[in-house]
Amino acid sequence: MSKICEITQKKANNAYSISHSHIRTKKKQEVNLQNKKIWLIKQQKWIKVKIATKTIKSFRKIF
Repeated sequence: MSKICEITQKKANNAYSISHSHIRTKKKQEVNLQNKKIWLIKQQKWIKVKIATKTIKSFRKIF
């Protein structure tokens, strides 16, 4: 299962984890993905999608 948002195509970001002594080690910032059911009005059916929480928040603002 891929860790990519099916709608916005968001994926993991490469970043550094910085300690108190400023030693940097690479880490991955994964996308916060959730499985959701979305109602399609035109097709009159539910679909299951794996979308990022930021995308869910945007949907709630639009609809």
